[in-house]
Amino acid sequence: MPLWEQLAGLDVRIDRYALARRELPRGEWTRVTTTVVFEGDGERGEGEDVTYDAAAHDEFPFDLMLAGTWTLEDLSRRLDDSALPDYRRWAFESAALDLALRQAGRSLGDAVGRAYRPVRFVASTRADVAPWLENDPALEFKLDPTKEWDEAMMRRLAALDRVRVVDLKAYYRGTAVDLEPDPAFYRAVADAFTDAVIEDAWLEDGCLEALQGAEGRLSFDAPIHSLSDLDALPLEARWLNVKPSRFGTVRKLVECIEACMDRGVRMYGGGQFELGPGRRQIQRLASLFYADGPNDVAPSEYNAGGPHPGLPRSPLPAPEGIGF
Repeated sequence: MPLWEQLAGLDVRIDRYALARRELPRGEWTRVTTTVVFEGDGERGEGEDVTYDAAAHDEFPFDLMLAGTWTLEDLSRRLDDSALPDYRRWAFESAALDLALRQAGRSLGDAVGRAYRPVRFVASTRADVAPWLENDPALEFKLDPTKEWDEAMMRRLAALDRVRVVDLKAYYRGTAVDLEPDPAFYRAVADAFTDAVIEDAWLEDGCLEALQGAEGRLSFDAPIHSLSDLDALPLEARWLNVKPSRFGTVRKLVECIEACMDRGVRMYGGGQFELGPGRRQIQRLASLFYADGPNDVAPSEYNAGGPHPGLPRSPLPAPEGIGF
């Protein structure tokens, strides 16, 4: 049975919902997220809005008419009327899934007939990796190259044999992490990191040609909000960074995951600097569907500061308990 059909008929009773704002100062900026808390039949289900614009959390909708008993499919259709952006829509949909599972006394694994497995994770950083490796020599990385990386630096990093994903961030605009596409730079990255997954490379203006021979290592993240987006790529993707909040709905998420499994597209989970339940949820999805991938789902302690003794190490234990 398709994944969505296993979830669509789950019943969820919602009596009310509340909002919880979380903030984490990070030097020159403050990360803000909002948790949606659904309550019903003595249970609580949670989902997290990971919108990066802090001001957008000031106008979070608190009066949507969602009380009642629904199936997940019917509630999702009701949310269609609210025209919520994907990140916000995911907060409501994931909270509903969490509550439905808790009211049924089941885990997500129970609902889809899959077992949880230990989760391999990587650390995502733009900083020097040396302190991280001193703290944990076995740690693997997802790195964001910058134009300051010359060939010698790339070779030094590659020689560590700890870099599993390099993220070229070609689809970001107007952010602090933008990286302008450059065919020569792309070729240098591909030649240096011969075994690493190459994420979010630009595919026009000579960039795809510069990556000739590395096509099987290309992965995508920011452009993918649905299976139709994956199908619209000008090549057959062999890797996908799955960020649930980009999909907005449970249905679009699991349909894409299922298509990737059917097509042999390798997956790994991606994080959005979650401060609340969203982090646990991306770890559980990874545990069920792509536990062995280079998952960017490290525990939240990795985002709270630099390396220090006591940080959890990869792999994370297989999750337990009910809910999402």
